[in-house]
Amino acid sequence: MTDTVLDVEQIKKLLPHRAPMLLVEKLAEIVPGESATGYKAVSINEPWFQGHFPERAVMPGVLIVEALAQTAGALVMYSQGTSAAGVVYFMTIEKARFRKPVEPGDLLRMPVKLVRRRGPVWKFEGKAYAGDTLVAEAEFSAMISAAVDKAG
Repeated sequence: MTDTVLDVEQIKKLLPHRAPMLLVEKLAEIVPGESATGYKAVSINEPWFQGHFPERAVMPGVLIVEALAQTAGALVMYSQGTSAAGVVYFMTIEKARFRKPVEPGDLLRMPVKLVRRRGPVWKFEGKAYAGDTLVAEAEFSAMISAAVDKAG
């Protein structure tokens, strides 16, 4: 494990996502090519809270899985020593389980671990915690693709 901690500005150099879809604000506990832990402070100002159960704000489960995938994507790009020149695309989501609602004020801690890699395809398992409570988990795979040149 490295002592390296990436802040949101460093993560933006690894991933093409931007607010409001950038769902990882810090990457720590990095073991290149193996594992890392992402963090997301959940705020009432998130745009989805206006329409997702407005009487009781709950973060959509699909966005929790997206945050796990972004954590893994940032790890992959960091491990390869590349910047946003490549893009990580979802391929599969399996065994997704949602255990407890995530609400404003929660700090998501999202450890992800490589299950296997075959060429450009990486498969991960990830868990999301609010405090010490497991709130969600999933296995997912993604492929690294070369960046698309929109100018040409």
